[in-house]
Amino acid sequence: MGHCARLLCYTQKSGFLTSGIDRSMLYEHPAKIQHKGQVTIPTSVRRQAGLSKGDLVNFAFQRGKIVITPRLVIDRAQFPNADDEYTPAQRRIIDARLDKAEKGPSYGPFDTADEMIAQMKAELKKRSAAKKSKRVG
Repeated sequence: MGHCARLLCYTQKSGFLTSGIDRSMLYEHPAKIQHKGQVTIPTSVRRQAGLSKGDLVNFAFQRGKIVITPRLVIDRAQFPNADDEYTPAQRRIIDARLDKAEKGPSYGPFDTADEMIAQMKAELKKRSAAKKSKRVG
């Protein structure tokens, strides 16, 4: 807590006198800490901060002050998702392709990086041989 005269401020924590008006003292709104640490934010402060019932806030302790900051929450219902962007026929095609991609071809799991590299080299040899046979045939 601090005690302010017109142009001088005394803060109990620091014990220093500072010149100028302590602007934070001009907007003080006292509140009582209730059971379980609950505090009611005064209506005028909630209005200035744009807070409404159900809004989320973050609490921090900085330089001897408790700082309450509104949290930004995104309402995902306001944004379209992929299901809204495609026709049912397009969605079926996409789902079928995703299922196919999930099923194969699959390699691994590998116990070491060397096993993975060996598998990749073997796969490249197979593909190279397949390309050569197509050219000859």
